[in-house]
Amino acid sequence: MTRQLLRLATAGSVDDGKSTLIGRLMFDTDSLPLDHLDAVTKDGVADLAALSDGLRAEQEQGITIDVAYRFFSTESRSYILADTPGHERYTRNMFTGASTADVAVLLVDASAGVLRQTRRHARISTLLGVEHLVAAVNKIDLIGYGEERFREVEAELRLLAERLGGVELTVIPLAAKDGDNVVHRSAHTPWYTGPTLLEHLETIELAAPAAEPAEVRLPIQWVSRPTAGERRRYTGRLSAGTLAVGDEVVALPSGSRSTVTGLDTLDDERTVAVAPLSVSVQLADDIDIGRGDVLVSGVDGAHEPVLAREIDATVCWFGATPLRAGDRVSLKHTARTVRATVQALHSRLDPETLDEKSSPVELSLNDIGTVTLRTSSVIVADPYLGNRDAGAFILIDESSNDTVGAGTIAEAREVKPGEQTRNDIKWHPSALDRAHRWTATGQSGATVWFTGLPASGKSTVAVALERALVESGRTAYLLDGDNVRHGLSDDLGFSPGDRAENIRRVGHLTRLLADSGVVAIASLVSPLESDRAIARALNDAAKLPFIEVAVSTPLEECERRDPKGLYARARAGELKGLTGVDAPYEAPSNPDLTIDTTGADIDDLVKRVLVVLEEHERRPDTR
Repeated sequence: MTRQLLRLATAGSVDDGKSTLIGRLMFDTDSLPLDHLDAVTKDGVADLAALSDGLRAEQEQGITIDVAYRFFSTESRSYILADTPGHERYTRNMFTGASTADVAVLLVDASAGVLRQTRRHARISTLLGVEHLVAAVNKIDLIGYGEERFREVEAELRLLAERLGGVELTVIPLAAKDGDNVVHRSAHTPWYTGPTLLEHLETIELAAPAAEPAEVRLPIQWVSRPTAGERRRYTGRLSAGTLAVGDEVVALPSGSRSTVTGLDTLDDERTVAVAPLSVSVQLADDIDIGRGDVLVSGVDGAHEPVLAREIDATVCWFGATPLRAGDRVSLKHTARTVRATVQALHSRLDPETLDEKSSPVELSLNDIGTVTLRTSSVIVADPYLGNRDAGAFILIDESSNDTVGAGTIAEAREVKPGEQTRNDIKWHPSALDRAHRWTATGQSGATVWFTGLPASGKSTVAVALERALVESGRTAYLLDGDNVRHGLSDDLGFSPGDRAENIRRVGHLTRLLADSGVVAIASLVSPLESDRAIARALNDAAKLPFIEVAVSTPLEECERRDPKGLYARARAGELKGLTGVDAPYEAPSNPDLTIDTTGADIDDLVKRVLVVLEEHERRPDTR
């Protein structure tokens, strides 16, 4: 008989007896290897807690530190159990351990009742979409198996369930050390008529995630190269839906379509793959699919995910350095990793009251909050409550490569650079035709955007360009980065999010100036290509010339100049986030002009810029 697989996670405060409960489940279901049992048995008495506390530090301190996975089985089911830490310092491990669980077992000490960690872990479980919560009121033996105290704790737990939105909660009295009501019913609690813990786990109904062909989600983890007589194979684990030979599929984000012509699973007799099986598929067409792409159903009316560039999410922060708006991290979603910027922090969970505190300054270690993240490229996303794989992600520190956060997606949005996302504000074209304005004034507008490291010579060339244009009879205006921050962007700092917002504002300003017939000259470090692309897109959409000038002066030369002393301060640790030192700079991949100011004649560089500007202005699509 094929056993169903049930995943569960235990949680609770320190010394509530989680490890002992796990050992008892394994012992009473005969799921322990004999050598393992002998290793923790002394004088004929087994130390059940030691069966799951595998780390030396855990055994020495008598606490759980890391998530420990244990396995046991019955005739009808196999179980994977995540023993998560109870100590507040390791709350992040509870978040990850419960992320794949079908059931959360919350340990509560009968004498202590509901504690801060109980509330925190219950809230985490509901945030992670765990549908079944079990409160195991442990150590009932230490209060003489008294029903009155159990009912008091049960009432506290019912209030907690109501506070969490009326979640389903089963409350069971037990004594893990002696096995009362764990696997076998206890004679010490005749007043309790409900199921034992194992009986309850055996009756929980399970279903495959969205077991319909129209709901298919297959993130591609590996593409095998073709061999003689064989086509490419695309391998991954189905996170939702069903897949069979003959099904039409669409590869996202490209949108290429094909048909499944071959399907392999570990079961040779299986003809239909059902989530969460791992599968390898063969398609009728040689389309461009790589790691991180997602196959979805191609039938009419299929439920499609969002090709998202912005997500609202709940995040549990693991990092020692607090998370702030504007911070930049790597975001790993299914098999795809992209860069992400924290656009905003919306709320932080108060673990004592379970209230949401709005507009926090930061999220500290183990804090849980809601945030908005903007990604550098598309992720194929679903809300977490609809698909726990396609709706979950982790955050990675770009410098250390440490995992610093985990999150669940509440809403995913498609955001196109340079396009307005609001529907209540409309763009009003000038009542004066651009061609008429430019002809009447004898002025045509454009944007020249200088980007490069600090002290690369951007402003020097930009100032000379402005002078040359004005002296030739044209109207030009320099938008220097420092000057812009004295007014238009004086409310912004230098975090990645604030820098992105500064560039967005300047991009809009250059568009307005260029439309009026002014040559707008922007001189900004603008370190990220995705941010500069927004400024270009704004001008391109208005059919205005946009010239990107990459000032490629080497870092060594920039540091040698260092007119503001920024590099010296950064090297001394007095200044954080300086581009080129401890913040990234992405050189333009396809600039309109590249110049190096090292030992160069500035007038010659200006002439080169003017040549490119004239070429752009002669193009028919910018008139």
